[in-house]
Amino acid sequence: MHALPQDHIGTRIARLRRERHLTQKALSELANIACSTLSKVEQGVIPASPHVVAACARALRVEVATIQGQPYADELRADQLDVLIRPIREALDVYDLGADPDIRARGPEELHREAEQLCADVRAGSIKSAASRVAGLIEEGTTAAHTAGTREGWLTLASFYRTAYDVAAKLGYPDLAQLSLARLDWAAQRGSDAVLGGMHHYLRALTYLREGKYHTGARLVRLGLSTLEQAEAGRERRAVTGQLHLGAAVLAGRAHDADQAHVHLSEAEQIAAETGEAMKVHWLAFGPTNVSVHRVSVLAELDQYGESVEAAEATVIPKGWPNSRISHHYAEVARSMLWTSNLEGSFENLLRARRYAPQQAKYHPTVRETYAGLEAAHRRLPDSFLSYGSWLGPALAH
Repeated sequence: MHALPQDHIGTRIARLRRERHLTQKALSELANIACSTLSKVEQGVIPASPHVVAACARALRVEVATIQGQPYADELRADQLDVLIRPIREALDVYDLGADPDIRARGPEELHREAEQLCADVRAGSIKSAASRVAGLIEEGTTAAHTAGTREGWLTLASFYRTAYDVAAKLGYPDLAQLSLARLDWAAQRGSDAVLGGMHHYLRALTYLREGKYHTGARLVRLGLSTLEQAEAGRERRAVTGQLHLGAAVLAGRAHDADQAHVHLSEAEQIAAETGEAMKVHWLAFGPTNVSVHRVSVLAELDQYGESVEAAEATVIPKGWPNSRISHHYAEVARSMLWTSNLEGSFENLLRARRYAPQQAKYHPTVRETYAGLEAAHRRLPDSFLSYGSWLGPALAH
C-alpha cells in the first residue's frame, strides 16, 4: 500500500485555510465549491482539479503557484536548473539600454536560426538546453536589434523573449513568464507585427488561465482576435486566430461555461480544416490534431472525464508532432483516467508523458497531482510506480 505524500496540494490548502482561521465550510462557500469536495481534496482522497485549485487560491488570496508548491525548488536545484533563472532575469532587464559595446552580435540570419532552434528545443521538450542558452541570446539579440533597428532584428529578439516565457512558464516562475511577455510585446511593437501582437495576447491569456483569472483571460483573447484583424490575411493569421479560440475554449471550460467552450472549439475546428496541420506557424502546433487534444482538455475541465477519455481514444497523434504537446496531452489523459478509476491506464499515460518530454513532465502540476491521486487510491500498482515518484522529486519520494 502506498503512502500519500506529506506535502501535496490538499495539505497546502488546509494549511493556508487554518492560517486564515477558516473552517472547511467557510472556505468552500468563499470558493464556491462543494464542502465535500474540499474535504476530500484536503485529505488527499481525490486530486485537486485546476478549477478547484484556482477557486481556493482566489478565496485564500494567494497565487495558484503557492498552492501548487511551485517552483519545485528542490527538484530544480537537483537538476541544476535553478541557476539558469537569474541570468534570464538579468537579460530581460537590459532591454532599453541600447547596444552593449562589449557584445559583438552575429548577423541577422544566424540569430534568426538560433531563435528557431530555441523554439524547436522547447517543443522537443529540451527545456534545459533552451534555458541554458536563452539569456546569452537575449543579450546578443538586444544589441543586434538596437544596432540595426530593423524589423527583422526586433522580431528575432521577440522570439528570444518568447522562449524565455516558455522556460519560465514550464518551470513554474509565473512572474518571470509575465515579464518575458512584456518584453515580447515591446519588441513586437517595434517590429510592427500584428500577428505577433495577437500571439502575445494569447500567451498572456494563458498566464491568467494558470492563475484562475478566466474573465481577464477571455478579455485578452478578444483583444488578440481584434489585433489579428489588422494583420495581412493568410494562413499565418488564421492559424494564430484558431489558437486563440483554443485558448478561449480551455478558459471557458475551466470556468465551467460549457456553451462558450464548445463554441470556441467549433470555431477552431473550422479554421483547422482550412489551415491543415500548421505545426511550425509561430511554433503553436495549430491544426486538427491540436483541436482534438484541446477537446480532451476542455472536457476534463468541465469535469466530463468519461467523455474526455473517449475523445482521447479517438485522437490520433501524427508522426512529427511536437514532443512537448504530446507529453502535455498524455498528462491530461492520465488525469481523466484517474477520475474514471482506470488507475493502470492513468499511470501508463504518466509514463508516456515522461517518455516524450521528461524535463517538462517532471515540473508539470497535472503530472504531480495525478501521481499523488494515484497514491491516495490505495490500490496495487506496479513497482515502477514508486520509482516514478522518486524521479518526480523529494516531495513525492519514499
